[in-house]
Amino acid sequence: MGNDSEKKSKTRTDWDKAHKPLDRQRKEHFDSISFRPHPVMVAHDEMGAFNPSSELGYPGEYPFTRGIHPNLYRGKLWTMRQFAGFGTPEDTNARFRFLLANGQTGLSTAFDMPTLMGYDADHALSKGEVGREGVSLCTIEDMEILFREIDLTQVTVSMTINCTAPVAMAMYFALARRRGYDFAKLGGTIQNDMLKEFIAQKEWISPPAPSVKLSCDIIEYCSQFAPRFHGISISGYHIREAGATAAQELAFTLADGLAYVQHCVERGMPVDSFAPRLSFFFDVHNDFFEEVAKFRAARRMWARFMKERFDAKEIKSMQLRTHAQTAGVSLTAQQPTNNVARVALQALAAVLGGVQSLHTNSMDETLSLPTEQAVKVALRTQQIIAEETGVADVVDPLGGSYYVEQLTSQIESEALSYIEKIDALGGMLSAVEQGYPQKELAEASYEFQKRVDNDLYRIVGVNSYKDVGDEDGIPTHSVDLEVENRQRARVVDFKKARDQKAVASSLEAVRNACQNNENVMPALIDAVDNGITVGEVSDIFREVFGVYRDPGLL
Repeated sequence: MGNDSEKKSKTRTDWDKAHKPLDRQRKEHFDSISFRPHPVMVAHDEMGAFNPSSELGYPGEYPFTRGIHPNLYRGKLWTMRQFAGFGTPEDTNARFRFLLANGQTGLSTAFDMPTLMGYDADHALSKGEVGREGVSLCTIEDMEILFREIDLTQVTVSMTINCTAPVAMAMYFALARRRGYDFAKLGGTIQNDMLKEFIAQKEWISPPAPSVKLSCDIIEYCSQFAPRFHGISISGYHIREAGATAAQELAFTLADGLAYVQHCVERGMPVDSFAPRLSFFFDVHNDFFEEVAKFRAARRMWARFMKERFDAKEIKSMQLRTHAQTAGVSLTAQQPTNNVARVALQALAAVLGGVQSLHTNSMDETLSLPTEQAVKVALRTQQIIAEETGVADVVDPLGGSYYVEQLTSQIESEALSYIEKIDALGGMLSAVEQGYPQKELAEASYEFQKRVDNDLYRIVGVNSYKDVGDEDGIPTHSVDLEVENRQRARVVDFKKARDQKAVASSLEAVRNACQNNENVMPALIDAVDNGITVGEVSDIFREVFGVYRDPGLL
């Protein structure tokens, strides 16, 4: 009856007193990868003003903290969408069909650097880069080959491309038109997020203002003619990969989204006409619960912004839909098979966070483009989580956890503080032009690297549990140098065979659309169908909108 072990603490303070000292710990500080101290535990009396009714609610109901669908994965599993692309369109088409044959449920397209920067394979600046880190796309013929024997009305397609997104999107629609598809039956996503390019990834042609205008041209066109296609994927992934903390990734991504919504509204688009097809793209890093909480906070914040700031009426306008990708920056060249474990845990966090679509990195991606075997293991990782763990059977199983709910609110509060600063600077476009988010990323990246260098953050195989002697290698993928020669020759031949009068007329139509501040998509779709290339359209962007140079603010 009097045994001390049977006594129970009534409050957190009682527990602290009863179990002092708590100094028998394996290290002095327990911090997240975003520098946030991990608590020993969280008790019910530490939840403060947390109101489960307004902050948490139920799945499928505002503010969607617990998910945008009432039955989440019990109704439909997330889309398993492995990022793929290398070499020629034939090479990538073969990889697409390999992945679909192994159970992938959506396609995701990686483009090479010349395509991403607006140069054809026959341009001098493309030399040495054609097909190296993604597929080379120059012409409508390339787009036809890329999706050969794939029914675009039966599979959703994602395209990771930004400053040349209008051209890629035009080629996709032109291909669909050639095949006789109804645009309303096309599903998928194009990244098309230029703001994060200026913040983090640094792939651009023109200055921020006209670049945002072109992004919103695609949003507007898709909302009118391809209502199942997401005209933008507002991307925090690259912001996180550039060194952002979880709160910075969340804040800058949502601030980007607010900027696009504001631009579309100012050009006369009713918010509920396009907001339901906005999509997001987040990183999934190593700190497990921080990532789960980030996704939950993102949904709650976006719902409130859309309802309170933009007076959205449609429920779908308030729902944040997101793709996620495991953290490429977390992969290590040392002991690369360890990356399988990292990716599995990150993928599990994404699923528990309630994402709609997921890419799992391959173990070899820090060394090369993925081999077929490596990408198959990455896909199987998702399938094991879906089929064998049971986590997809319960909606938001971590909902109500004191720690998860407190962490969700903390990340939300930190992100809101950043957004208030961005609003004070005049919005995200102005903040980018002033270099604010770029500086924040640089400082966070520097702080993290200091912690790694000082062994305050441990990375297995890098600064802890290092191998002694030679490490076991793994097979890697390589792109034959002859690929560039073949693709260059094909582009040259394609340009020679075109109807030159139609080419000249199409180029003029695109130039006029740009100069007259029209939506460029209708003219672009006709132009690429007439043989205009990625590089030729990009040259018009350079001519009309100018070329952006990094101001070197950091």
